[in-house]
Amino acid sequence: MKLIIQIAAYNEEKTLEATLEDLPRKLPGIDEIQVLVVDDGSTDRTGEVAKNAGADHVKRLTQNRGLAGAFRTALDESLRLGADIIAHTDADNQYAAGDIEKLIAPILSGEADMVVGARDMESIEHFSPSKKFLQKLGSRVVRGFSGLDIPDATSGFRAYSRDAASRLNVLSNYTYTLETLIQAGREGIAVAWVPIATNPKTRESRLISSNWNYIRRSVATIFRIFVLYEPFKVLATLAAALILPALMLGMRFLYYYFTQGGQGHVQSLILAAILTIIGFQVFVLGIIADLLAANRRHITELLNRRRRDEGFGDE
Repeated sequence: MKLIIQIAAYNEEKTLEATLEDLPRKLPGIDEIQVLVVDDGSTDRTGEVAKNAGADHVKRLTQNRGLAGAFRTALDESLRLGADIIAHTDADNQYAAGDIEKLIAPILSGEADMVVGARDMESIEHFSPSKKFLQKLGSRVVRGFSGLDIPDATSGFRAYSRDAASRLNVLSNYTYTLETLIQAGREGIAVAWVPIATNPKTRESRLISSNWNYIRRSVATIFRIFVLYEPFKVLATLAAALILPALMLGMRFLYYYFTQGGQGHVQSLILAAILTIIGFQVFVLGIIADLLAANRRHITELLNRRRRDEGFGDE
């Protein structure tokens, strides 16, 4: 059983060495542990520090792709290196590396294919009240979209079985945490969570520059993923939101037409016609999008089979 601990790092020369030193090198049920660091186009000595601190594999990206892009690269590289289980942690040493054993336990026992390490938000002193509220709110929203009861949806401390990792396709360039949970719920991947500890703060968050920016980008990510998986439901709802007012305006025109001899209120009829046409077009787009989504699922499954079986064995 091979475990690869992957880290996506961008300009982390000051924190990466401590992060790597804390990682376990032996765990019960694991025959081999390797560490992979993806240097996300850093402009400092991140790659050099990773090599000197004992990372087994260092993959450098020529330009910064963002957290989600680096995670996507790390996931593919871990699969290519023959990982049976993949654990992901942050380069800033936020998460207690000793909990990796706890993190992978549900996968080893066959209880889950994806495990999220859930932080105790109230005990994290450097989290402001507004940040704690947003983290909890985000977890509730993701729960509604994914159907998964995960108390810390934004945690980046996670473990994946080979099968689960091969089925995840991250499209966002902002963050992978919300997207992968929604995908897992929609794909029927068994997901569990375990309580974890965190280390003292080492630097400011780069992902959340402001609460408003975090909300805006997270909402956009969630909406896009929901449209991707449920295009007909979204577009049919939008079509109904256009056609129902059109029907009401049409009835208004007919009421005045029969009660006042057909004088005036032509604007209601014109607006009703416009809304009906647009609503019908949106509905047809929903049908087309649903067919495209079915085709995308088929292509994705073929890609996943290739990732699992054909091109990602041991070097």
